[in-house]
Amino acid sequence: MSSLELAERALAAAGGADDVMVTVVTERSLMLRYARSRPTQATAVDDLTVEIAVARGGRVGSASTNATDDEALARCAREADVAAAAMAHTTGEDGFPGFPAPRPVPASETFDPATAELDAALGGAALKQAFDVAERHGVEAHGTWTVGDVETAIASSAGIAVAERSTDSFMKVVCIAPSGRSGYATAADRSVSAIDPAALAASAAGKATVEGEPVSLDPGEYPVVLESYAVADLLGQLAWHTFNGLAYVEDRSAFSGRLGSKVASPAINLSDSPRYPRTFQHGFDSEGTPKAPLPLIQDGVATGVVHDTASAALAGTHSTGHANMPGGSPFGPIATNLVLVGGGAASAEELCAPIERGVYITRLWYVNAVRPKETLLTGVTRDGTFLIEDGKITRPLVDMRFTDSALGLLERTQALSADSALTSDGEFYGRRFANGSVCPALRAASMRFTG
Repeated sequence: MSSLELAERALAAAGGADDVMVTVVTERSLMLRYARSRPTQATAVDDLTVEIAVARGGRVGSASTNATDDEALARCAREADVAAAAMAHTTGEDGFPGFPAPRPVPASETFDPATAELDAALGGAALKQAFDVAERHGVEAHGTWTVGDVETAIASSAGIAVAERSTDSFMKVVCIAPSGRSGYATAADRSVSAIDPAALAASAAGKATVEGEPVSLDPGEYPVVLESYAVADLLGQLAWHTFNGLAYVEDRSAFSGRLGSKVASPAINLSDSPRYPRTFQHGFDSEGTPKAPLPLIQDGVATGVVHDTASAALAGTHSTGHANMPGGSPFGPIATNLVLVGGGAASAEELCAPIERGVYITRLWYVNAVRPKETLLTGVTRDGTFLIEDGKITRPLVDMRFTDSALGLLERTQALSADSALTSDGEFYGRRFANGSVCPALRAASMRFTG
């Protein structure tokens, strides 16, 4: 029985409930972790979950099960219905207008058969390549390798009946030298054959072994070059706090009341592009609503935010296909396929050329919002921070804390690299959902460092 057939069976089991949505997710995945150039953990997931959501009185209740017999499905539906009714009775109407009507879902390139084989031998070979490169550079390799095969099917009483199967692969390499300095590199793709473990390890090892003793810079504002990893860290925070339709209607977003206004450099063109060839493509969201390209910042001007059914109802508009769960999640809809258009610089090194004295940043770590509506963030640089002097990367820098506005950095952006990379953190702490941002490197006139 296919996942969609199972979803339709569960829908039938819901019986008398009027507004029902069933989601069936099957996941098969492998993950290998390693540290100090040795394998440390291997996990394999083979899971099937049926989730039934019922809308009643402007509220949504849900329940899930791993059992697929008729009795289990009927019990799951009853529990979801009881939860919805209880919330509507005790807390009142919450304004959810009901699950959406069906709309045509465009085709997406989501699946690679070779990756779906989940060949653990490929993971073992990838780790060996990373270990060999690390040994040649005199460093230790740490990180993860993972591949997944996920099928999602959604059926609803409103007539939605969609299914999609997707694969993903990811590898992270952190190399640590005897000095304690480290370097970082990752790759992500729907095809495992697109990942080059040796190249990743060489990139990470090269950063960990840059010659010279690390120097410190005093707190202050410095010109910066951010690699695509660091750019993705900033965009991820904007996805949660700024492009989020719920934050927008609740006046918590930097875009609240500012659509149509200049918010960034004219060089910034950013969209959520779920069918961009180099991203993890998705045809529909968790409510079965089709995904489509959505401009967010065009030529530096704020143009849009993302919505699920719940936030769209509050905003008086329609869903843009960004639901994270049926009925909407408490934290709101999130853009998961951000694509920032690159510029004309041939490389990150070319971006450094005009800088007399500045900071080169591989990635940011432990980034948190200080004042979300102002996009004010704080975090630290990590795994490859270097001093730029007279247009060239010269020496390692001691990692620094930054406290600055994400939109402010985009406003101060002077140039972007032509090449972009799909960046992802590759961490799955719940249901596996591959996503990432396609970003170039960028140069900003200044970034504020506070420690």
